[in-house]
Amino acid sequence: MDIRAPAVNLQIADIRCHPLRVQLPVPQRTSQGDWESLDIVVVEVETADGIVGIGEGLARRSSAAYALMIDEILAPRVIGCHAMDRRAIWRSMRSALTGRPGTQMLEAMAAIDIALWDIAGKALNQPVYRLLGGVGRTHLPAYASSINWLDDETVAREVGSALEAGFRQIKVKLGGTPAQSIARARYVRGLVPDDVALCADANWAFDVHEAIRVGFALWDLGYDFFEEPIAPEDRDGYRTLARQLPIRLAAGESDSVASDVLEFLHDRSLGLIQPDVARSGGITETWRMAELAAAHNVAYAPHVGWSGAVCAAASLHLAAAAESFRTYECMVFDNPLRQALCTPLLGDVRCLENGMLAVPQTPGLGVEFDRDALREFTRRPER
Repeated sequence: MDIRAPAVNLQIADIRCHPLRVQLPVPQRTSQGDWESLDIVVVEVETADGIVGIGEGLARRSSAAYALMIDEILAPRVIGCHAMDRRAIWRSMRSALTGRPGTQMLEAMAAIDIALWDIAGKALNQPVYRLLGGVGRTHLPAYASSINWLDDETVAREVGSALEAGFRQIKVKLGGTPAQSIARARYVRGLVPDDVALCADANWAFDVHEAIRVGFALWDLGYDFFEEPIAPEDRDGYRTLARQLPIRLAAGESDSVASDVLEFLHDRSLGLIQPDVARSGGITETWRMAELAAAHNVAYAPHVGWSGAVCAAASLHLAAAAESFRTYECMVFDNPLRQALCTPLLGDVRCLENGMLAVPQTPGLGVEFDRDALREFTRRPER
């Protein structure tokens, strides 16, 4: 008896690109400044038999520029290919420009690559995490991200909301001088019960000497990890911090390809890598990073940040399958691109149960675009 699935034509027939922008209900502040609006670029990749996969790339400031890159540089290399040839397609997109891979290129590639994994899951009737080789997780521990670098009153309110939602892990933004950051870390420690884990993100606010001072203070206050204390390209600086600080160092959201994190893994200067699937070339390359982390016995936690709903869904699948997964970044500020762009709602604070988030069990990524939201958020040409 022939039990093979019916033949499906998975040749890529069309790629539709949507540059999106939203004004945030509440602007976000880090050590690097204020963010009042966010941009992402999303795509629909359709096969000859009508299977449609969706994907997302982080664009931050100009999603229209990313859409142009996808339409004119990447799409011509992808249309006509077999959707299951993800590695070949990834290499083809990567070779469209010479030289070392730039972040913008990898972010644009991420949108198409994520959509290809969505197609594969739908074609095989399996959730993406099973295609990656699941390790049995159906729910993931999550931390609240992030408590803004704002005044104490706002911070207390945000921490209270995170505790009320049921989080047992909370991340705090740091900035300003080392003394100001230490004071903020101490203030938040006093707001939460002892059994609530805390971590801190400096968004590379410090130099090495300042980071050492802050890092020791965080360790004394019982913080779990110290994220991006210094500039991501300062590899020697991270090695210095790792030798001198007892606290776990975390970074990786600014790394675009697996070779970027390999140096950190070889010398153990990081105890936690945090690649962002909407920045690091999609699921294909982010999975390489997660596998390298497992091979080096280094913890992995997906970075979600200011991305949208497709990134959140893809990150859930990666976290569910990764052997060294530690915790999931659940963003707690209002972002319509994450909360309203897709249905059903996934990876959001409103989905939290006992500090855990459910992993999607439907084929592919488990989300689809809300057409009304897609039209509402599409960036209109500026006059």
